[in-house]
Amino acid sequence: MLFPTLNFLIFFLIVLALAWALVERDAWRKLVLTAASYVFYAFWDWRFTFLLLGNTAAIYLVGLWIGAARTHRARKTAAGVGVAVMLAVLGFFKYFEFFVGSLNDLLRAAGLEREIPIFEVILPVGISFFTFQGISYVLDVYHRIIPPTRNFLDLALFKSFFPQLVAGPIVRAADFMPQLKKKPDVTRLHISLGFTLIVWGLFKKSIVANYLAIDLVDKVFLDPQRYGGLDVLLGVYGYAVQIYCDFSAYSDIAIGAAMLLGYVFPRNFDQPYRSASLSEFWRRWHISLSSWLRDYLYIPLGGNRRGRVRTYVNLTITMLLGGLWHGAAWKFVMWGALHGVGLAVERLVLGKRRAARATWGPKPLAIILVFHFVCLGWIFFRARDFSSALDVIAALFDWSNAPELATPLSLLLIALGLAMHFTPRDLINRVETLFWRMPAAAMGAGCGLFVALVESFGLDGAAPFIYFQF
Repeated sequence: MLFPTLNFLIFFLIVLALAWALVERDAWRKLVLTAASYVFYAFWDWRFTFLLLGNTAAIYLVGLWIGAARTHRARKTAAGVGVAVMLAVLGFFKYFEFFVGSLNDLLRAAGLEREIPIFEVILPVGISFFTFQGISYVLDVYHRIIPPTRNFLDLALFKSFFPQLVAGPIVRAADFMPQLKKKPDVTRLHISLGFTLIVWGLFKKSIVANYLAIDLVDKVFLDPQRYGGLDVLLGVYGYAVQIYCDFSAYSDIAIGAAMLLGYVFPRNFDQPYRSASLSEFWRRWHISLSSWLRDYLYIPLGGNRRGRVRTYVNLTITMLLGGLWHGAAWKFVMWGALHGVGLAVERLVLGKRRAARATWGPKPLAIILVFHFVCLGWIFFRARDFSSALDVIAALFDWSNAPELATPLSLLLIALGLAMHFTPRDLINRVETLFWRMPAAAMGAGCGLFVALVESFGLDGAAPFIYFQF
């Protein structure tokens, strides 16, 4: 069930009405929201609802185990078992074919004819997101940031809550579960901001991201050697805008939908293409993932506490694993390696303090340099495979063909997508303030009109969000 569809609109309106009708009956409200979330997930593949339920039951039991442990060693063992089980399940579904295929390549290279058999494993939608979410719960309980819950329904709702289930943000238990202990209180301000975020997300996805994908990006990355360097360069820029508008749109809609239901999610994007350093980029891009990698991987590895060389190694390892989190392919390994090495070099050249607020020369020039480095990484991220990414890079230097794809619409959408990063940071809040001052009837009519316009100008059908595949 995709967000920008009539099916989801009907589903969400029914859930919204039921949730607020039961606002005085807490347990029934949570049960309805949990059941609705499982129905939402079952639209993808009902069989994987059992995987989600099993994952939830596992971390529930591990949380109780940690809470009952009397020694630090026992707590550590319980947390380690919980994390290992979740990573093992994720590894099987997401990386089995990749590692077995790579091992078979090594065996053939060594002259061994015997191969390990490979069978197709269907990847559950959103497994990376709800696995990391579960790991955050186990580790937060282990570090005593939150107590283990004895209310299975609360944990089930936290794990399955449909706005963020399949593509984030990665909402941590410490941020979400305390909200379940309070009666939801949605003000007119929440309603207007929630609707503003949803409508803005629909525009970014249905108009900017989808048109760029169909008219420009998909064509370039399908056959880069057919087009000239200018078209390929525009295709790379187009993908940078597409992936931002696509993923930030999902986050906006998820945050807005949760807000209308009475829950607050953290911001997941903060104008990342205005960054003047890679460190700044990762504080602004997919904030819930980058902060997760920092808190649950980089810092436990030692962070910057064990000397400069170890810091560079930790940065590289963290980003390599972040790349693998996105997918089991060498192109994602390369994407992670680029960012890991880039962050390490930045720290080496600028030092710890300056790296946190670095600009590589004059700020406008630094922004341009960082953006193009990020675009280089996006080539590997978007390409079908590693060799296709090299074809795209090679095509960037072939300017013998006249441009075919540089249409006014594609140029306008790229310019619009980049301009979004240089508007006032609180622009959405300013728009929401104007919206909030409108009479309720005018507010509803305005939302309906804008959604109708987006639907009229959008492409037929609803393209899946990019991050559904992760």
